[in-house]
Amino acid sequence: MSGPWVIQDAGLEDVLKLAAFIALGLKPGDVVALNGELGAGKTTFARAVILSLLDQDQEDIPSPTFALVQSYDHARLPLAHIDCYRMIGADEMQEIGLDDILTRGAALIEWAERVETELPEDRLEIAIADGAREDARTLTLVGRGLWQARLVRIKAMIEFCEGSPWAAAKPVFLQGDASSRAYARLHMDDETAILMDSPSRPDGPPVRDGKSYSTLVHLAEDVKPFVAVANALEQAGLTVPRILSHDLEKGFLVCEDLGDRVFTSEPGEDPSLEELYLAATDVLVALRGFVPEEPLALPDGSSHTVPGFSREVMEIEAELILDWFYLAIHDADCPDKVRSDFLTAFSGLFPLVESCDEAWVLRDYHSPNLLWLPEGEGLVRVGVIDFQDALIGHAAYDLVSLLQDARRDIAGDLEGRLYAHYCETRARVDSKFDAQDFSAAYALLGAQRNSKILGIFARLAKRDGKHGYLAHIPRVSAYLERNLAHPELGSLRTWFDEHLPRELRLKPLGI
Repeated sequence: MSGPWVIQDAGLEDVLKLAAFIALGLKPGDVVALNGELGAGKTTFARAVILSLLDQDQEDIPSPTFALVQSYDHARLPLAHIDCYRMIGADEMQEIGLDDILTRGAALIEWAERVETELPEDRLEIAIADGAREDARTLTLVGRGLWQARLVRIKAMIEFCEGSPWAAAKPVFLQGDASSRAYARLHMDDETAILMDSPSRPDGPPVRDGKSYSTLVHLAEDVKPFVAVANALEQAGLTVPRILSHDLEKGFLVCEDLGDRVFTSEPGEDPSLEELYLAATDVLVALRGFVPEEPLALPDGSSHTVPGFSREVMEIEAELILDWFYLAIHDADCPDKVRSDFLTAFSGLFPLVESCDEAWVLRDYHSPNLLWLPEGEGLVRVGVIDFQDALIGHAAYDLVSLLQDARRDIAGDLEGRLYAHYCETRARVDSKFDAQDFSAAYALLGAQRNSKILGIFARLAKRDGKHGYLAHIPRVSAYLERNLAHPELGSLRTWFDEHLPRELRLKPLGI
């Protein structure tokens, strides 16, 4: 989109829908500048954004004409509604503390043209004027700075929804994950669905052999792997969100809404934590016997081939603990010799998991990505919602992801019972299952995964300012300790005892 986005003769419902979609993507530091004559509808638009953020249909949203600022301290995003009509000069904007407001939240500013010199360069401008029809408005939207690309994305999202059966739906923000994907719940009459906004991810900086991290470790860079794997898992009898509408090129999906009973938020009483995780364990046993035809077909005629979980991928992921966690603990880069010894210890163990017990590895099979669906029976009681980064690797990886859940405490005795259940069930259905080999693979992959997670959580805090992930580090470190206790992992334990012992891993990070 070059130039302004002009919406001619928009009715009230069109204006409210636009406001709802803009509210979805607001984040700290954002400014939405609203311009137009008296009675044009600036306050109506601002109120619609606020109500969308609050997820309420009716609330007293007073005009800030006399107070100048009305604040809404919402948990997701504090929002300030500012009216500059009575301001004499731009200096008054400094007096109300716009800079402080934007450090925590976003601002909707009416009569923004009066204080233009005080506004950040990155902003969304919306001019509202009378339309050709009575009670209609013409809206002219201009993205300044970084908002230019964001506005293009919002426009594409609205056009996608309008071309789907969900054109009349109201979007409501839905908390996403640590990825670049964003989600909204679509409400239409008594039905709901999930809107996924998954733009193609550009390659990051090269980290090895001229390739980015995401390329090296086979992270999905567009929405196609999600669709391909979802269709295959549905054929395997697993409960995954059905794809209701799609635009594979632009990265938009409307998916079945499986509800809100995410394992992470279940109290563990009814059902018990053991029942939840036992059901999820049975899904993995079933998945082990699933051998889909590859490549996986896509609706646009293209296909997706599930990549392998190679030694290179395992090494690069594990090194995140050196790149970020070691740095945070020691306040110094990891020395070359220490790094070399770490990789030597790991590489000597990789034969334990190579070319044996191969299965689909969903990769993040843990509580944030699993939903409890008690109305079903058997496998369908567990909904799986994250699998676009699936690989072909050792079956133990997803089991250790589940039983050493980075987001939830799984006591050692419960892990032991669930692990035993998996092994007993596998042995009944697979005469080639070797419990001893599986035990060593489970410990190694647990050490690899928990090393990676410690690095990722440190990176999220240090690089992205997401300090909430630091709360999970003691849990993940304790899981790592369980893995290192396995007799096959002696050399790796020696490295950790010397360079990142448990007591040091629990040290508050200087982030």
